[in-house]
Amino acid sequence: MSTALEQLAKSFEPAPIEANWYPRWESANYFSPSMDMNAPSFAIQLPPPNVTGTLHMGHAFNQTICDGLIRYHRMRGDNTVWVPGTDHAGIATQIVVERQLDAQGVSRHDLGRPAFIEKVWDWKKHSGDTITGQMRRMGASVDWRREYFTMDDKMSGTVTEVFVRLFEQGLIYRGKRLVNWDPVLGTAVSDLEVVSEEEDGHLWHIHYPLANGEGQLTVATTRPETMLGDVAVMVHPEDERYAHLIGQMVKLPLCEREIPIIADDYVDKAFGTGVVKVTPAHDFNDYAVGQRHGLPQISILTLDAKINDNAPASYQGLERFAARKQVVADLEAGGFLGEIKKHKLMVPRGDRTGSVIEPMLTDQWFVAMSKADETGKSITQKALEVVENGEVQFVPGDWINTYNAWLKNIQDWCISRQLWWGHQIPAWYDADGQVYVARTEAEALAKSGGKPLTRDNDVLDTWFSSALVPFSSLGWPQETPELKAFLPSSVLVTGYDIIFFWVARMVMMTKHFTGKVPFKHVYIHGLVRDGEGQKMSKSEGNVLDPVDLIDGIALEPLLEKRTTGLRRPEKAPQVAAKTQKEFPDGIPAYGVDALRFTFASLASLGRSVNFDQKRCEGYRNFCNKLWNATRFVLMNVEGKDCGLEDGADLDYAFADRWIIGKLQEAEKAVTLALDTFRFDLAAQALYEFVWNEYCDWYIELAKVSAQTGSEAQQRATRRTLIRVLETILRLNHPIMPFITEELWQVVAPLAGKKDTASLMLAQWPVADDSKIDPAAYADVEELKAIAFAARNLRGEMGLPPSQKVPMFIEGDASLGRFADYIKSLAKLSEVHVVSALPEDDAPVAVAGTTRLMLKVEVDKAAESARLTKEIAKTEDGLAKMVAKLEKPGYIDKAPAHLVEKDRALVADLEDKLGKLQAQLAKLK
Repeated sequence: MSTALEQLAKSFEPAPIEANWYPRWESANYFSPSMDMNAPSFAIQLPPPNVTGTLHMGHAFNQTICDGLIRYHRMRGDNTVWVPGTDHAGIATQIVVERQLDAQGVSRHDLGRPAFIEKVWDWKKHSGDTITGQMRRMGASVDWRREYFTMDDKMSGTVTEVFVRLFEQGLIYRGKRLVNWDPVLGTAVSDLEVVSEEEDGHLWHIHYPLANGEGQLTVATTRPETMLGDVAVMVHPEDERYAHLIGQMVKLPLCEREIPIIADDYVDKAFGTGVVKVTPAHDFNDYAVGQRHGLPQISILTLDAKINDNAPASYQGLERFAARKQVVADLEAGGFLGEIKKHKLMVPRGDRTGSVIEPMLTDQWFVAMSKADETGKSITQKALEVVENGEVQFVPGDWINTYNAWLKNIQDWCISRQLWWGHQIPAWYDADGQVYVARTEAEALAKSGGKPLTRDNDVLDTWFSSALVPFSSLGWPQETPELKAFLPSSVLVTGYDIIFFWVARMVMMTKHFTGKVPFKHVYIHGLVRDGEGQKMSKSEGNVLDPVDLIDGIALEPLLEKRTTGLRRPEKAPQVAAKTQKEFPDGIPAYGVDALRFTFASLASLGRSVNFDQKRCEGYRNFCNKLWNATRFVLMNVEGKDCGLEDGADLDYAFADRWIIGKLQEAEKAVTLALDTFRFDLAAQALYEFVWNEYCDWYIELAKVSAQTGSEAQQRATRRTLIRVLETILRLNHPIMPFITEELWQVVAPLAGKKDTASLMLAQWPVADDSKIDPAAYADVEELKAIAFAARNLRGEMGLPPSQKVPMFIEGDASLGRFADYIKSLAKLSEVHVVSALPEDDAPVAVAGTTRLMLKVEVDKAAESARLTKEIAKTEDGLAKMVAKLEKPGYIDKAPAHLVEKDRALVADLEDKLGKLQAQLAKLK
């Protein structure tokens, strides 16, 4: 039978470890909740990725945080579940599949709706498997038995039920209203699918003659073609230039119509001419003005953005931008065109197509956001109240303002999309246009009295079904045990970019249908950007694939990935040059644990996360450090008495007591950090304790105890080495699951942990303040100071590590307890504690109030230079502290404990200076 040490590879290689452990965890069903209703519940809903391709760095970052919380609470014994799922992503997925068909010379209309939907389902299978495979690679401990897809039968049934109930409650209606319209996609789109960017444009000044022939009004517009649908011109009611014209009429150029001059305080008197054209069917602000003034709505565009028959015949059929050129030419020819100015403007474009979005008046389905239900409150009011009363809390808290601002200015939600992929709206029409909303066609036919019916072709906005996830994924409308245990879930982990579109709507829908909030906390993390702070985008060529960071990738395939699919192909050489500079040798394999620790270290409460590959390298080194430390511990404890039996004779050295105390502090720090979603602080506390305190200091001190201590001391040191290491592995597990599981399997039995099959199920460490020993802390700090001073002295004298020399320490006999440790730490041949240093020219260093001397032949000139430099440094520090104390009012105003601390420092510096000056005098 192999020993524990023999079970570990000599070096850390993450790939085989990751390939081994995830399937074992999953097959053992460790990811499922206990369903122990007496235990606290902890649940997270995975923000469902779109089935449009692969996971990106933002997903990997989010899932690192989610999985860290899940593993932490599972180890605490909570009834823990992480519910996974994927979103059908109506627009995005339909575009992907249509592009695939385009490459084959086929359109969706050639196939027909049923055959096209089959093609989408085929793509979903391929893409969904890719996504879940990537999640497994990242170590996501989701309960795969509960995996859902927003278009599966269970979820679709809930969507239909919610739609019908809202319609029956009068909270869903169909109407003609202005919406964002993508003329390339041929559908309404949400604000989230619209990207507004500043572009170069023009401001055209157009003269509108007064109908009475006594002058004209000049308007400034960025979209002259829309004047064909003008129904009024508008001025500010307090604008003295135009007050006398309010109520009169103007002639609409190029059209045989007269339109009124109206007054509205929406007008900015200082912008342009102070006169604004009003086109309610093609501008959201004008639509609101039209509603206030009862103006007609004249739509002049077809759904594919061509001029329709509401415009003069000469423009009908023209594409919108061709029509713009013709309108401008005709205005100029007719003498209606004034000056043309260059103008910067925000142009809304569809994020999927890049086409300019048109405000379009169309028949759509809407959710009434401000209408009261049977409780007397609107769904918006309910969503505001649960945040105001603390039922839902945001982390960081300032995101409440963003949430509230949107809800307090909310418009009715357009939920219909003119697509084929998605939840088809459960509404049917008879020949007279009467609508019947029902759960099934049979139910609709029953309501119609048997009249022939045609189903609505539209589908629902993807965000509609996503809004139901908190309860639809748990079995609603049935009263399931999962619904009872896990609603509300404990925390939603998400980015700030979807507070409006998803977070708020989940709160609305869940509260309305279940009476509960969907989650108790909303942890808003930053968005992952590249090292220069730029948004990662495939079209910009700065994307990093998390799997490439895990497995590594050579330069050539990385270049191909980054230069394929650029929005502007001419940027390919620039992208390639930047990539070669950043990754000259490609990306090495860092493994999952190093990547996850990097994400955790970056997870501060900020709005963006600038990803730095060098940190992956640093945390890969951290993994190596932990691996090598484990091998050292195994070499020193395996097969030896570690004092694990009851009644074992143990004598803990001060170093043992120090690291045990530091462990309690680390346990408290990491627990508090995870409880408050501060993964950056958890990573910092773990790194500091493992690398600096356990590996760099304690292991070195333990080497001495294990060799020179009594049998009881050696036994206590071995026990401390293995027990602290075992706890370290538990503390690190939520962030670094693979390496910790691999090491824990060989460490745990030696540490007396034999009753748990997996680290995933081990108990989370709980700090015990009684184990913190201030005296041991003081001893180690004093030892560190002497060791640092000795090392610095060696360095300043240019002594190589191989040259061991004796050292004298001036002090009482109690310093003798440090002798063996200092000898090892400072690579000395021997250490003597003396009441006074020998009268010698040998160099002397000062550690606090302790002086120490290395017994070597001295280069007087070099030592004099060293002492002179140290004296100058000490004098400078002393002068600054004295000046601080002598500053008028400081002693009276500063806290007494700080003043006392400063005075003590002055005394120490004066003492150190005196000793240094005495040393220098001896050399002369």
